[in-house]
Amino acid sequence: MLTLQKFIERINSRAEFDGLVRFAESMSLHTTFKTGGPADLWIQPGDCFPGYVPFLLREARAGGIPVFVAGGGSNLLVSDRGIRGITLDTGGWKGVVKTPDSDRRGPEAARLEFRSGTQADEAAETAAALGLSGLEFLAGMPGTLGGAVWMNARCYGHETAGVLAETLILDENFECVRVPKNVEEFSYKKSPFQKRSAVIVSVSFDLVPRPAREIREEMEAFRLDRKAKGHYRYPSAGSAFKNDRKFGKSAGKLIDELGLRGLSAGGAQVAPFHGNIIINTGNATSADIRKLILLVADRVRAGTGFELEPEILFAGEW
Repeated sequence: MLTLQKFIERINSRAEFDGLVRFAESMSLHTTFKTGGPADLWIQPGDCFPGYVPFLLREARAGGIPVFVAGGGSNLLVSDRGIRGITLDTGGWKGVVKTPDSDRRGPEAARLEFRSGTQADEAAETAAALGLSGLEFLAGMPGTLGGAVWMNARCYGHETAGVLAETLILDENFECVRVPKNVEEFSYKKSPFQKRSAVIVSVSFDLVPRPAREIREEMEAFRLDRKAKGHYRYPSAGSAFKNDRKFGKSAGKLIDELGLRGLSAGGAQVAPFHGNIIINTGNATSADIRKLILLVADRVRAGTGFELEPEILFAGEW
């Protein structure tokens, strides 16, 4: 296997790069939990796509170097030991790729395409400025659009798949492919990309015209609701467990009824203000958070027989 230093030397000699490259980068800087050990090699490409990234991935495969793709870090718990190999951070791919043509602005849906590293809240703001409705539910949501599509993010009765039109990916052969949405491949917090080794490059949404004032009023209501629920009080990943109500009530309600609010493991705690949020009180390690997630799941299983499924992705060397 290539050493990472030799890998960097090889790819830099054969392709232009625009972005950031850091060795032993602490993932606590790139997750909303504010925990996580070092990524052996952290790379955040800028506007050098598509030429550089397919080349990087192809060379990594040839050299036997593992690659982990990260987005906004909002649904991610990285081990205190960190991530081996390359961490490819897509957060440098931001902004609008294509806005709707003016002659398409009317009663019909208008397609708006964003780079996958665009923050969800920023995308909602951009759509609002264009008078296009459909992304309001993303207002105040941490994380990127690539992550929202990968997870099929859902809140306030809406899900990403509901407005998704197509996704541009780098497929397993490092080719750019546009994937039209297939409704049957999406479900609660599930997308077809979870079963693939593909990199989401951009996402397109079909949105509909609506007065900008109405859009912004709804967005502000969602932001205030998130704030009232305590989503921003401490470092966290939002909902710790999937919340599809297949048990007849929400995961947070199950946890509340068992009296688990405030339960702690080291510096991690079930939020005193919300049963389905696990917080970093200031000095938590990733091990503390993972221990608490598993402990809550065990308590719920013992108390109700229900099996809660973590919504958080565990990454790195555990």
